Amino acid sequence: MKSSKLTPVVRIVDDDEKVLASEAFLVNMAGFRTSTYNSAKEFLEKDDPLFPGCVILDIRMPEMSGLQLQEEMKKREIDLPIIFLTGHGDIDMAVKALLTGATDFIVKPPEPTRLKEALAKAVAKNQSDREAAETCEEMRAQFDLLTPAEKKAAEMIALGKLNKVISFELEVSEQAVKNWRSSIFHKLNCKNIVELNAFLRKIHILND
Repeated sequence: MKSSKLTPVVRIVDDDEKVLASEAFLVNMAGFRTSTYNSAKEFLEKDDPLFPGCVILDIRMPEMSGLQLQEEMKKREIDLPIIFLTGHGDIDMAVKALLTGATDFIVKPPEPTRLKEALAKAVAKNQSDREAAETCEEMRAQFDLLTPAEKKAAEMIALGKLNKVISFELEVSEQAVKNWRSSIFHKLNCKNIVELNAFLRKIHILND
């Protein structure tokens, strides 16, 4: 099953067990499935990043802080939005977290409605990002069905070059180019040059 289609999980990482239980209760009340971890280390060792969702992260923790975990997640390419929970004295740290990629921050104790809104936004974005990545991966697999010659021709066709121009530049017959054009449109399920151009831009074969 595709990652984007799995049930989202809200991960909660906090070294205070009472706070962890309280946050899990609020998240469950908001309608989300939860996984709880007492430390950044436990999260890194036990969590399954295949499941979409997000992470609620205490910004101050012993051994590895929330900001340090954020950096480690980047290194490991763990694609999960982070919502930081902060104390009133940690606003500057929270702003730094936002500047380095966090999705949101909420001052403790979290207000249920505010938390629910932040969770809904973060989870929806993560699912959308994963769907886009999966679509791009499928399109890339389609593109790889083309022969090396067809791949070269596809770029030229998408840029609007005529068959005779492509024929001259690739030093092949015009009939060969016509055959490639037909095969390319068929394999990539494209009806015209506009669709082919959009397809190749989507998988970054062509760039703006």
